[in-house]
Amino acid sequence: MIFDILTIFPEIFRSPLSESLIKRALDKGVLQVRIWNLRDFTTDKHRTTDDYPYGGGAGMVMKADPIFRAVEEIKSNHPEARTILLTPQGERFHQGLARDLSEQKHWILICGRYEGLDERVRLGLVDREISIGDYILGGGEIPALVFMEVVSRYVPGFLGSDQSIEEESFSDGLLEYPQYTRPPLFRGMEVPEVLLSGNHAEIRRWRRRESLKRTYLRRPDLLERADLSEEDLAYLAELKSRESEV
Repeated sequence: MIFDILTIFPEIFRSPLSESLIKRALDKGVLQVRIWNLRDFTTDKHRTTDDYPYGGGAGMVMKADPIFRAVEEIKSNHPEARTILLTPQGERFHQGLARDLSEQKHWILICGRYEGLDERVRLGLVDREISIGDYILGGGEIPALVFMEVVSRYVPGFLGSDQSIEEESFSDGLLEYPQYTRPPLFRGMEVPEVLLSGNHAEIRRWRRRESLKRTYLRRPDLLERADLSEEDLAYLAELKSRESEV
């Protein structure tokens, strides 16, 4: 998978790309990430990427021309690439959307700044608009990193085990079950006996129920779109019944 990232602060990406899973994927050739400095696509001696908004108002607006030039250069060699604008006005990013977007193998990520960017960028360049949450950030660089890692986890070879992505929180619409490792007793807190039993069927059942319970207690909104079996629904009804008795 290829990510082309357009930004005016390319140094923000230096450390994240040199650590952990992303670095390993880059070294293996599983990912290719190219950082483009939008100032390199300006035409004035001051390398200006922003200007005052028409109609007045606070702050500055990113100019359309450098962004168009950058995207057009990338697409001149990679016409199949699709463009995403990281913006709070975009569709909410979630695990299912990440899985769908991983089918596209080349993304151009536009990182906005200041009060936003010239609307003509949206109209003339952008295929998708993505928001990672309802809060304010200084720009699109952190959302671009989030997008890149979440989507990359579906690329074969990115994770040590292809099974890992299926067992993580949100992969099946639920929060992940509790995890334990050695020692079995730590400061008076014991590992649940079922996890030490070797009974894999019972372990799977315990993990599913713990996942359901944790989701019910912490993120009940997720249950509305989760794929639930009859057994799952019966267990949730049991949880609600217990709660009403307290």
